[in-house]
Amino acid sequence: MSLRRGPLSVGERVQLTDRRGRKLTVMLEPGGLTQTDHGLLPHEAMIGLPEGSVVVTISADKWRRMRHKQDAGTDTEAPDRAKPWKSSRSIGGWAFTVMRPRLEDYILSMPRGAQIMYPKDVARVILLGDIRPGMRVLESGAGSGAMSLGLLDAIGTEGKLTSIERREEFARVAMGNATVFFGQRPAQWDLRTGDFDTVAADLPKDGFDRIVLDMLDPWNRLEQAYRVMAPGGVLTAYVTTTTQLSRLAEALRADGRWTEPEIMESLERSWKADGLAVRPEHEMIGHTGFLLTSRAMAPGQQALRKHVRATKDYQTDVDQGRSSAKSSGLGHEREMVDLEDLEDLELRRVSDRKLRKVLRDLDHQVRTLQGGQDQED
Repeated sequence: MSLRRGPLSVGERVQLTDRRGRKLTVMLEPGGLTQTDHGLLPHEAMIGLPEGSVVVTISADKWRRMRHKQDAGTDTEAPDRAKPWKSSRSIGGWAFTVMRPRLEDYILSMPRGAQIMYPKDVARVILLGDIRPGMRVLESGAGSGAMSLGLLDAIGTEGKLTSIERREEFARVAMGNATVFFGQRPAQWDLRTGDFDTVAADLPKDGFDRIVLDMLDPWNRLEQAYRVMAPGGVLTAYVTTTTQLSRLAEALRADGRWTEPEIMESLERSWKADGLAVRPEHEMIGHTGFLLTSRAMAPGQQALRKHVRATKDYQTDVDQGRSSAKSSGLGHEREMVDLEDLEDLELRRVSDRKLRKVLRDLDHQVRTLQGGQDQED
C-alpha cells in the first residue's frame, strides 16, 4: 500500500468539489470524460495536476471541437456525429476543486452491494476495539468493504486481516473496492467466503487479537469467536436493533468467558460557521447502529459481574406469571397474586416512607387549592 503523492495520474480516484460543497468522485481514465450538471470535465485536464487545483467545465460543443482537432489534426469544423447531449450538460465555466479522496470520502462514494457501515461507526470500532498496526484481526461480514478498508488501514502492512463473507458476490465487491483504494490488492488481507462457524473452525486457536462482528446473529458465534481469540482480546459487535443488542449482551453474560459488555452509539451533527451565524446544520446522521465491546477471559476464568440488588429483577417477563396461571387453571385468585408480584419487577422501587410523604404533600396542595377556590366563591 503505497501512499500516493505528487501529480494526479491515470487510474486514481479523485474527488471534485464545487463552490456549493457538492462532491463527485471519479476515476481518471485516458480519454475519459465526466458529465456534470454544469458541463463536461475532460480527464486530460486533470491528469498531471497537483492536488488542490481548480478545473473548469466546458460545453459539449467545445468538447466536440477538441476531439475533432485531435482526430483530424486540423482546425476545420467537425460534423455533428456526437451523441446528443442533454441541454443541462452543455453549460460550461463551472469550477471544481480536485483532490484525492479521504478514506471517509471514498467509503461514502464507492460502489456498494450491501449497506455500508458509516465512517463514524468505522472510526469508533477501531478506537473501541483498540485496533493498531501489526494486529491480527478477524472480521465477519465484509459486505461492500467499508469496515474492511478501515481495518486494513489501521493494522498496516505488518498486520493481518481475515474476513469471512457469506456471499461470494459481496466478497468480490469488497475486494474490488479495496484494490481501487489502495492501488493494488492488499497482501495482508485474507478474504474467505462461507459460514462463520464453518470457516472459523479451520482457523488456529488463539490466533487473533481482535474480532469484529457485523452480522445478524452474533450471539450464535460466540463459541468459535472465543476459541480463535487470544486471552484479553477485544470483541466488537455492530448491531442495528435493540432486540439484537439485548440478546447479544445477555448471551455474553451467560457464557461467562467474556467481560461485562460495554455499549454505545455515536451521533454525528455538522455545524455551520459563517461569520456570527454559528449554528448546527438542520440534518444530522442519527442512529445507525449500536457498538458493543467485550474482552475474552483467560481459559478457566469466570468473568466478574456487577452485583444487582434483589429488589431489581431485569430478567422475568411481565407476562410470564399471567400465562402460567392461565395454563395451570388456578383461576382468578392466582392471577391476582401474580399482579401483586409485578411490584418486584419495578426498576425504580419507591419506599413506603417516600410514598407516604408524597401523598401528604399532594393532600396539602389539594386542600390549599380548594381553600383558595372557596375564598374566591
